[in-house]
Amino acid sequence: MIKNLFNKYKEIISYLFFGVMTTLVNFVSFWAFNKILGESLYLISNVIAWVISVVFAYVTNKLWVFESKSWKFRVLLKEVPEFFAARVFSLCVEESGLWLFVDKLGFDKFSFLLFEFKVTGKLIAKVLLAVIVVILNYFFSKFIIFAKRNKDKSNTQ
Repeated sequence: MIKNLFNKYKEIISYLFFGVMTTLVNFVSFWAFNKILGESLYLISNVIAWVISVVFAYVTNKLWVFESKSWKFRVLLKEVPEFFAARVFSLCVEESGLWLFVDKLGFDKFSFLLFEFKVTGKLIAKVLLAVIVVILNYFFSKFIIFAKRNKDKSNTQ
């Protein structure tokens, strides 16, 4: 029964798992570059974290979530630009959201300690925006970027 449920929802489970991993890559990169570049350059730190996490996300989504195994040039010519364009859109959503929460709503004015870890308003804003970004990215990947492969798979079952 559990195996049947897993098989039925394998794509969503895999997407959520690798989405969490991508988010961790993004957050760790954001934290590291925020320390390296300084707190005031948080938007630049976010862009660098985004680039690192998008490369990670493309590979994991291609191979293990949507199982688009082909590395042929014509396939990559379709997938890579679409994947990065969708991620640029979600980056714009995230950057705009960070700007709104931090610069306009004052999220940068508070912080607290949680088990010796300083939780800042910027981090809370990033967590809220991560939920929105994960949902957006799933729909782009499922219904646009890897859609043809998904249709082919459902037609053969």
